[in-house]
Amino acid sequence: MPRVSLFITCVIDQLFPSVGIAMVDVLERAGCTVDFPEDQTCCGQPAFNSGYREEARTVARHFLKVFAGAEYIVVPSGSCTSMVSHHFADCFQDFPTELAAAHAMAPKVYEFSTFLTNVLKVEDVGARFEGVVTYHDSCHALRELKIKDGPRRLLGNVKGLELREMDIAQECCGFGGTFAVKFPEVSGGMARTKIESIKRTGAKTVVSIDSSCLMQLRGALSRAGLPIETMHLAEILASR
Repeated sequence: MPRVSLFITCVIDQLFPSVGIAMVDVLERAGCTVDFPEDQTCCGQPAFNSGYREEARTVARHFLKVFAGAEYIVVPSGSCTSMVSHHFADCFQDFPTELAAAHAMAPKVYEFSTFLTNVLKVEDVGARFEGVVTYHDSCHALRELKIKDGPRRLLGNVKGLELREMDIAQECCGFGGTFAVKFPEVSGGMARTKIESIKRTGAKTVVSIDSSCLMQLRGALSRAGLPIETMHLAEILASR
């Protein structure tokens, strides 16, 4: 029975706790033993992306300590998974001890959908969701982690669900962390372009594996007055 340690991420901890609860439900149904290391904080990505490397290293060192004994570390976010598995090595390139620890940890870190499909070899979790959905490819998941087909296969096995693809499913939603703050006009324009593509599918629900993207899209949908909801993949898979 796989022992999974959850890294729940800042956005989900503070804004979307239902995603973490859904992920636990799905993993336990799939036969995993799940634990939540309570000393966890952030992966350091906001500081790293903003150029504050020493501050990012401080947070990353804490992450390495908290998850040192984990068998698997499962994360409901492509961007945070990428930070730990790819960019901890960048943080610690001049720090041999931490670099070795980062390299040892990287193979244990999995984005949620990838853990289901690639480690557990599960694509049907017994979910049911009635409705038409469309899937948004988040940038880190698609471009850095090469996650594309797995979430779609999982959605394809949800009873009652119809998946309709956007014509620009792989285009950025415009969030990009601090990008949305530094360049709000560009970010908003990208979100509006994405919303038009979502509308063309006729879907009533937008699904992704990154809650930060869904937060960006939810805001744009709300401002446009559109009755389209956003859901993390874990929430869909936890539906009965």
